[in-house]
Amino acid sequence: MAATLIDWDFALATAVRLVKSGPDAEPGEAAEVVDALRAGAARSEGPVREFTGLEASSATAPVLVVDRPGWIAANVAAFSSILAPLLAKVSDAAEEKGQTPGPVARGVGSRVTGAEVGAALAFMSTKVLGQFDPFFTPATASATPDAPVAGRLMLVAPNVLHVERTLDVDPDDFRLWVCLHEETHRVQFTAVPWMRPHIESLVAELVEATEVDSEGVARSLSEVGRAAGRIARGEKVSLVELMQNDAQRAAVARITGVMSLLEGHADVVMDGVGPSVIPSVKAIRRKFDQRRKGEGLVDRLLRQVLGLDAKMKQYRDGAAFVRAVEKKAGRAAFDAVWAGPENLPSAEEIEDPDRWVRRVHG
Repeated sequence: MAATLIDWDFALATAVRLVKSGPDAEPGEAAEVVDALRAGAARSEGPVREFTGLEASSATAPVLVVDRPGWIAANVAAFSSILAPLLAKVSDAAEEKGQTPGPVARGVGSRVTGAEVGAALAFMSTKVLGQFDPFFTPATASATPDAPVAGRLMLVAPNVLHVERTLDVDPDDFRLWVCLHEETHRVQFTAVPWMRPHIESLVAELVEATEVDSEGVARSLSEVGRAAGRIARGEKVSLVELMQNDAQRAAVARITGVMSLLEGHADVVMDGVGPSVIPSVKAIRRKFDQRRKGEGLVDRLLRQVLGLDAKMKQYRDGAAFVRAVEKKAGRAAFDAVWAGPENLPSAEEIEDPDRWVRRVHG
């Protein structure tokens, strides 16, 4: 029954139907953006490796320049794979209690859930500039032991074009700046081979901590119900966080520590490499940080409800952690994070870099 809990085909169809194609562009301009992003991804390799000191083979992941529907399709495939263990757990629990719905109810329920997932993906597809998916493995790949092919680097062309127009920044500089961030993620996962299985283990912990009994679900729904009044009063409330129990929050905290490090490190790299190859990097950063605060009331509310505000916090806190450690103890001291999972900062250490320095370096 797990496959019927969410109708992924309906989620994809819903998202593609709801999403807008993006800014108007002449065919020549659109082709120029695609070519520039492909070139920027290749051009980013050397500067990122040189700045970080991380050794990563070239071309370990395909570079895909996609439109919004293309990004949606890729993430529907990713989510269906990542969520499979959780959906199986929910399904098994329902079957054990004799709560398996009939085929009609399953069909209706899975399409409703699919529509909800599709609506969320449609919104997110308008915000993402680029993404490195470390869990993607091509069905056919020319891999070798020294250069395994894993992951894929995606750049969302219409969103890049929209943002560079909105911010009124130099197009060539902005496109390369975006590529630097995503290339940093590719280098992180390629140079640190234990990172991917470690994150997979953390996701498994989160699945294990997920309550699928009726009482646990009732508690979560009760929290969401009380949150309505708090949101109405203007408080910052994430429904994603409210749906978590204590064990889930602990697992999420560990994941947050890792993701804050990776995202913050990528932000530091894109700005650190920037001056040597991107003359207008300071202006881009200033305008882009303002954009991250949200474009309007509805936009900010959706970010809050979907938990995207937490994603923005990861960038800020992670970058502050990297800069603070390097300032206090030096680049070599920071590089200890890549030695093994035990050296990764916790969510608490991300907010208190000195605590991490004391633990790891005594």
